[in-house]
Amino acid sequence: MKEVIHTRNISKLYRMGSETVHALKSISIEVMRGEYVAFMGPSGSGKSTFMNIIGCLDTPTSGQYILNGHDVSSLSESELAEIRNKEIGFVFQTFNLLPRQTALENVALPLIYAGYNARQRTEKAYATLESVGLADRAKHRPNELSGGQRQRVAIARALVNDPSIILADEPTGNLDSKTSYDIMELFQRLHDAGNTIIMVTHEDDIAHYAHRIVRMRDGLVESDLINEERVKLAKQHSL
Repeated sequence: MKEVIHTRNISKLYRMGSETVHALKSISIEVMRGEYVAFMGPSGSGKSTFMNIIGCLDTPTSGQYILNGHDVSSLSESELAEIRNKEIGFVFQTFNLLPRQTALENVALPLIYAGYNARQRTEKAYATLESVGLADRAKHRPNELSGGQRQRVAIARALVNDPSIILADEPTGNLDSKTSYDIMELFQRLHDAGNTIIMVTHEDDIAHYAHRIVRMRDGLVESDLINEERVKLAKQHSL
């Protein structure tokens, strides 16, 4: 398996007045193509800071971050934006959909920056909506959709550029229990189809959908364990 993410001694310091906060302390981790990894930890553990660095939304104070063969540790803002659009599909807790745009237009948005023409954008966005079971809602705006449907639109938008990784930050945080499990089943199908998924969650039952669980505390990796139960289940399904 090919390595998609490799961090070497990643540290992040924030200065708050006269105080220095060590949000991350020398984190070294690898994620292989096709893995499904959940990052867990209490508030202040460093998991959100680490996700921002993995998602190229922030840069480390020190250390090296290799994303799909590119050293992105010290890129400029515009270079990071280009890498984000090409390599990473984001799914947020709050969906982050444009309210005046239809589901189809929201999904097509990353394709504008990728240089697709209007016809190509429409075709690709519609096919991606279809893959998450929402083709019949293509013309609906976010306020005409349920929370679960909005998250499916957000997932379709994350998928539309065929990214190297899907980065999901508390993807079920605004959903009820039944809808949460529906969304997690969708993530499972995406993983079964070969997608690399990295998820941040504070909920144990959601983390247990992942095949590997990394727990963080005080800016350090506390544990990094294979979820044997989920891996065994996946092997049974592949037989």
